[in-house]
Amino acid sequence: MNEQADLLLLEAEEKMEKSIHALQHDFASIRTGRANPSLLDVVHIEYYGVDSPIKQIASISVPEGNQLYIKPFDKSTLKKIETAIQASQLGLQPQNDGVGIRLILPQLTTERRKELAKQAEKLAEHGKIAVRNVRRETNEHIKKLELTEDAEHGYIEDVQTLTDKFVEKVDQVTKIKIDEIMAI
Repeated sequence: MNEQADLLLLEAEEKMEKSIHALQHDFASIRTGRANPSLLDVVHIEYYGVDSPIKQIASISVPEGNQLYIKPFDKSTLKKIETAIQASQLGLQPQNDGVGIRLILPQLTTERRKELAKQAEKLAEHGKIAVRNVRRETNEHIKKLELTEDAEHGYIEDVQTLTDKFVEKVDQVTKIKIDEIMAI
């Protein structure tokens, strides 16, 4: 066994795992039928010159299954939060009550659910591409090592096995998200 090649395999697995986590993070911003604070992860506000996510400058609660309530720690940011939500691609209309912002998530139409499912599939494809890029990089590094032909072939097969495993994980995570989106 070659120590450098083994290290490359471990590194590849770690990078592929990060690709799965990134995909799950991206999926969190896709709306389902239920209110979820992670829906607002994509919305950022300039706060004291720093681009900050809402969850760092406000508390986000779920008072009902289809509602989010955002209560800023600093009342002066209320208008900025409202504007940022309106400018985002969430398609939600914020209701400012002077203390916080209420977001009511409308029921998703079948057509909108299908659009969101397509969006999830597109993100999944990006996840698979990320995994395959790790495979390509790792294979290139393995080929640069001075290994016997058999050893090199064995390591490249190991990388492919790892790739197949993570592509399957992407498919599983995507299926769960699409089922969540399509559930009424």
